[in-house]
Amino acid sequence: MHEWKTSESFPEENASNYVNGRFDPKAAEALRQQHRECAAQQPWLRSENRTTAQRHRPQPRSHR
Repeated sequence: MHEWKTSESFPEENASNYVNGRFDPKAAEALRQQHRECAAQQPWLRSENRTTAQRHRPQPRSHR
């Protein structure tokens, strides 16, 4: 029976290990970590923007 090789066996064949067209698994992992950190901050940033927008919403004027 034929045994399949995984991407760990041949990291240069894994497209996610390329950064700007060059094989660099360490830089690729650093880039993935940066994306994970940004994704983790997004919900907080969205709620902060919503709160700021609500604070500066124009108030209705009373007509005299």
